[in-house]
Amino acid sequence: MLDVVGLTPRLLAHMPHLRALAGTGSRAALGTVLPAVTCAAQSTFLTGTLPAEHGIVANGWYFRELGDVLLWRQHNGLVAGDKLWDAARRAHPGYTVANICWWYAMGADTDFTVTPRPVYYADGRKEPDCYTRPPALHDELVSRLGTFPLFHFWGPGADLVSSQWIIDATRHLLATRRPDLALTYLPHLDYDLQRFGPDDPRSHAAATALDTAVAPLLDDARREGRTVVVLSEYGITPADRPVDINRALRRAGLLEVHTQDGMEYLDPMASRAFAVADHQIAHVYVRRPEDLDATRAALEGLPGLEQLLDDEGKKAHGLDHPRSGELVALAEPGAWFTYYYWLDDARAPDFAQLVEIHRKPGYDPAELFMDPEDPYVRLKAAGALARKKLGMRYRMAVVPLDPSPVRGTHGRLPASDDDGPLLLCSTPRAFGDRVAATEVKSLLLTLAGLTDPAREPSGEAASEPSSESERP
Repeated sequence: MLDVVGLTPRLLAHMPHLRALAGTGSRAALGTVLPAVTCAAQSTFLTGTLPAEHGIVANGWYFRELGDVLLWRQHNGLVAGDKLWDAARRAHPGYTVANICWWYAMGADTDFTVTPRPVYYADGRKEPDCYTRPPALHDELVSRLGTFPLFHFWGPGADLVSSQWIIDATRHLLATRRPDLALTYLPHLDYDLQRFGPDDPRSHAAATALDTAVAPLLDDARREGRTVVVLSEYGITPADRPVDINRALRRAGLLEVHTQDGMEYLDPMASRAFAVADHQIAHVYVRRPEDLDATRAALEGLPGLEQLLDDEGKKAHGLDHPRSGELVALAEPGAWFTYYYWLDDARAPDFAQLVEIHRKPGYDPAELFMDPEDPYVRLKAAGALARKKLGMRYRMAVVPLDPSPVRGTHGRLPASDDDGPLLLCSTPRAFGDRVAATEVKSLLLTLAGLTDPAREPSGEAASEPSSESERP
């Protein structure tokens, strides 16, 4: 099962190998979830439930018990519910699963695991690496493929190199471990589509390059008689309007900061309201019920903000979970939310110009760029790289504070199937023209020839579902 991030019908036209797989097999529009982001969508695929049940309401959220905003956590224990591999093993004890870079991999009850995990040295250096289970798999992969190319996985240098490493790791695991199911995450289309937009020729070239890279893996699967499933979490659509939602809350006196060494840091514990921005959605956390009206008033009419979901709105979209904000903001088409909360760039924290996904209290697609306004940015990057090679501490402060270069985004539900995710399968007539994200788990079990005993009807009374909610 290949998670080809950002794959849409428009991009499939530039991917002859995947197009051929769909032509001889099956193809369907895939209904995604709100928010249409990686962690929420993947968790729905693997549990068959919506964020209201599995709890992954975005790529990160405000951990109220810690008083901190945390994105891109890795522990599978954050995902509630019955996982695909649990259901498979009930039907077929001993069923083996390999997870190659799907999210929330650490701590998951899979047989083989590979996931990005830098080395954080005591002197502050961060070096590329990965985490594996079993542990011996780490040195085996590194000796064969080289160190996991972390700086090609995200940041200004993100490119095909990381997806190629993941493809090669998958091929190695299929050949040497032969898992019954391999879950492989291929992020390459995320990069140029956000940099340049989905309609740019450079994005089309990225699609063709990934298709070429994945062809040997498809050939391996064909020779081994494996069923291949390809899906995407979301489609990336054009973007040209960053929306500074936290600055609006700060100007209204609702968001608080604290200052250290001349730099401003978000103070979520003291703020009456603040937002955790994640592409085209933002969870707005409001500390006290009496501040809800003031928060709505601060955001009403904010250019680029289309809708604020209250409790009823969250319930309608399957987002009514305690981790969600008291309000959830949805951006208009073409708009997306920044995490920025400072009002003067001179007061921005030093991490704002770094690739620092764990320290920023929101998603920052500007990390895909080197600052186009800084004529010395490449010289600074070279100097930082030289310090790194000498084993010295360094700061790669090259990310722009201006978000305007971003040209692609996602997170909203797609306006049309042409802009939405796809589901492909090498098996003909495997499904109809449309599949919901919540149906992926049961579909995979069916394709594997498995029926989950926990979902199997028993007795005459259970022969037909009694309500729509009981349908698989």
